[in-house]
Amino acid sequence: MALKVLIVKTSSMGDVVHTMPAVSDLAKHRPDAQIDWLVESAFAALPAMHPAVNKVLPISWRKWRKKIFQRETREAISRARLTLRETYYDVIIDAQGLIKSAFFAGQARGLRAGYDWKSAREGVASIWYQQVATVDKSLHAVQRTRLLFAAHLGYRAEGAPNFSLRMPDPSWLPEASRHIPKPYVVLIAGASRREKLWPEDRWVALANHIASRNMEIVWLWGSKEEGSRSVRLAAQSDGDIPPFLSVLDASALLARARAVVGLDTGFSHIAAAFGVPTVGIYCDHEPGLVGLSGNGFVASVGGRGEMPETERIKRLVDEALTHSVVRSVVV
Repeated sequence: MALKVLIVKTSSMGDVVHTMPAVSDLAKHRPDAQIDWLVESAFAALPAMHPAVNKVLPISWRKWRKKIFQRETREAISRARLTLRETYYDVIIDAQGLIKSAFFAGQARGLRAGYDWKSAREGVASIWYQQVATVDKSLHAVQRTRLLFAAHLGYRAEGAPNFSLRMPDPSWLPEASRHIPKPYVVLIAGASRREKLWPEDRWVALANHIASRNMEIVWLWGSKEEGSRSVRLAAQSDGDIPPFLSVLDASALLARARAVVGLDTGFSHIAAAFGVPTVGIYCDHEPGLVGLSGNGFVASVGGRGEMPETERIKRLVDEALTHSVVRSVVV
C-alpha cells in the first residue's frame, strides 16, 4: 500500500520553493509515496511543477484572515477542512513550524509531525505535533527541510539538493524572443518591503551593462508598486515590461532566461531552482539561512547594512552569463 504523505507548507513563495528538494528526497527513497501538498492558493502552481506531487490542496488564508467573521469565509474554511479530511495520511509533515501551519495540519487526519520546540520558527507550534524532530536552526532553509523529512520518514538526506521542477509552457516572452530566439536576462527590482530595495541608479547602470552584452532585458514585477518601479527603470535604460504574470507564467519566463538578477524575493528563488544562473541582491537580510539555492550558478550577496556595489554585481552577472552559455550548450 502506498505511503500517503501530506506536506503543509503554505507560504511564502521562496519558502515553498525551498521545500522542493525535500520532496525529491522523499520520492527517491520512497517511490511508492503518494504526496499531497497544502499551500496558499496564490502559490499552488509551484508544487504542481514537481513531478512527485500527487495533489495540490489550495487554501486562501491570506484572504480569509481579513474577513474571518464573514459567512462566506467560514463556509470556504469549512469546505477546505472537509477536503483535507477526505484522505487519511500516514504522516502529515508541517514543514513551516508556525502556529498557523500547525493548526492547518491539525485539520487533516493522520500522524502530525514537525520540528521540536527549539527547532520550530514558533516553538509553541510543536505542541500540536505527535512526532517531533530536532533540526539545527543555523542551517539553510533547504537543508533544514530535507533533514526534517528524513528524520520523520527514516532515510538520510545526502548529496546536493535536487529541485526537480518541470518547466511550464510560456504565455509571454519578450518581443525579441518570440520569433527569432534572442537571449534575455530577467531583472527583478521590486520586493515586498522597501528595506529590501537596491537603489534605482544602480539598476539602471546594471541594465546598461547587460544591454552592452547584446542581451534583451525583461523587468519582472508582481505588484502595482513594483510595476511602476519597473516602468521608471526601463525608461532610464532599456527592456521589456511584461503584463502581470501569474506564478506559473512568471516561472515559465524565468526558466528560459539566460540569467536572472533579483532581490530577496520569491521570483529569484524560482529562477535558481530551475538551474538558471542567478544573482541575488540582499539589502536587509543575511543570505546565509535563506540565500539562493539551485542546481546551477548562484550568488547571494549583501546583507543587513551591506548594500552591494554596482561593479560587484556586474562582475557576477558576467560570470553568470558565462555559466549560462555552458548550460545552454548542455541543455
